[in-house]
Amino acid sequence: MNKQDWTYKKLGEVATIYDSQRKPVTKKDRVNGIYPYYGATGIQDYVDSYLFDGRYLLLGEDGAKWGANDKSAFIIEGKSWVNNHAHIMRFDDRIIDSFVEYYLNGKDLTEYITGAVVPKLTQAKLTQIPIPVPPIEEQERIVAELDLLSGIIEKKKEQLKAYDQLAQSIFYDMFGDPFSNEKGWEMSCFGYIMTPAKSNKCKSHSELPILSITMHGGIVRQNERFKKVIASKDVTGYKIIKRGQLVIAFPIDEGLIYTQDIEDEGIMSPAYNVWDVDYKKVETLFLKFHLHSPSIMKYYKDKLRGTTLRRRMIPKEDLLNLPIPLPPLSLQQEFAEKVKAIEQQKALVQQSIEETQTMFDYTMDKYFG
Repeated sequence: MNKQDWTYKKLGEVATIYDSQRKPVTKKDRVNGIYPYYGATGIQDYVDSYLFDGRYLLLGEDGAKWGANDKSAFIIEGKSWVNNHAHIMRFDDRIIDSFVEYYLNGKDLTEYITGAVVPKLTQAKLTQIPIPVPPIEEQERIVAELDLLSGIIEKKKEQLKAYDQLAQSIFYDMFGDPFSNEKGWEMSCFGYIMTPAKSNKCKSHSELPILSITMHGGIVRQNERFKKVIASKDVTGYKIIKRGQLVIAFPIDEGLIYTQDIEDEGIMSPAYNVWDVDYKKVETLFLKFHLHSPSIMKYYKDKLRGTTLRRRMIPKEDLLNLPIPLPPLSLQQEFAEKVKAIEQQKALVQQSIEETQTMFDYTMDKYFG
């Protein structure tokens, strides 16, 4: 059936909305339990009682994102509690909730959002969203096709996690916990293997790419929107980062250190710490896994100082005294080779994810674009 032949209904015509039965509970008044407590974007907590029992479609009312592919709609099942930040719906027998979920997640809903200070999808606006209603058989076929592709993507993402866990397991098997040093390696400290880099200061107009650190410790080129913002300002004082240097950032609320080798020259905010590493003493990947180990992360958190989140830092003396075991460099390099082999496998899985995601996006656009 051609989608031009589909009929359309307003969401309020095909859905029963249960918003009047929602009930918010402040965190201090919640009693821990086994029932999920849902908000605008998913599970917020677990509580000792429930309001709903069954299968429902939730869509964020406020505190969510409503752009195309922002996944603001999601299905819940079983006994649950839903607060007043998510609309809660069921549908009549003309339409499958999974079909509506895919449609809403693929659609840009921002035209239905009101409120400049606190954006909100009111129930009145919710009911006006047009929903395609093809025959049930067509809906089932579309949902099955999208379920297959999204299922492949999720399985591939689980593979990536398994590879990460494998690399961490190899690290602990070979070197043990880096803080307790139960294997008795020669112990050193941060200040012995690294020195503050004497980075060149950036001129006001630089042709170098702007780099930033992701929440997972990678370094990426900034997007075009950010480049335009920077281009309109004086970037004197930004640091020129070179290949082989180590970049250390202190995120505002966790105090964790993320590291990554620089593959290309670029410029970075002066807020980042940049170090030159003595690679005759330590191998890059060994150092990275060391700095991200739970016991070392705890060291960071214990040493954090500062009265406000944005100014929380580790004193330089504590940073330089951060303990680092130094196993033989040959053993570190052996570990690095194992990790590189794992990274090659991860790259293949990531490529597969991207290809499947392209197919998923094409299929979404074909039916809902």
